[in-house]
Amino acid sequence: MLGKVLQRILGKLAMVVPGGFSLRPWLHRMRGVRIGKNVWISQLVYIDEIHPEQISIGDNVTIGLRCTIFAHFYLGDRPLGTGKGGVVIEKDAFIGPNCTILNGVTIGAGSVVVAGSVVTKSVPPGVLFGHTPASPLARITHPLTSGGQVDYDRFVFGLKKL
Repeated sequence: MLGKVLQRILGKLAMVVPGGFSLRPWLHRMRGVRIGKNVWISQLVYIDEIHPEQISIGDNVTIGLRCTIFAHFYLGDRPLGTGKGGVVIEKDAFIGPNCTILNGVTIGAGSVVVAGSVVTKSVPPGVLFGHTPASPLARITHPLTSGGQVDYDRFVFGLKKL
């Protein structure tokens, strides 16, 4: 009981403290979220408070302002094992601001999720993903981020229509 309360307090604290590369990821790791190296978590990002251990974030991932990541979809008392599924965000992914990622979703390596997207199904590696309903928009041939650096012009030039 005390562990779950502490997890929730750490999650709320991680939403507002400074340190997108340092303190925020560290607090989420303390909660049980598996987080790789060089991960940026913006302010006001909600990462599931009930099942943080079901979330895995790879190296060099950027998560934009006010994103929400759910690893469960149920209300009230449910038997263990129902209504939950992990969320995997693979390396070099970029999640734009105000995105919602639902349980059971994998965001493929090097993919970019457009701001405001609701992701209800897995995103293939190396695609630009968004709009309502969210779907692949283009094939990415040059990553948006590489080694912690953003190269927007090369990224846009390298987009190939699906």
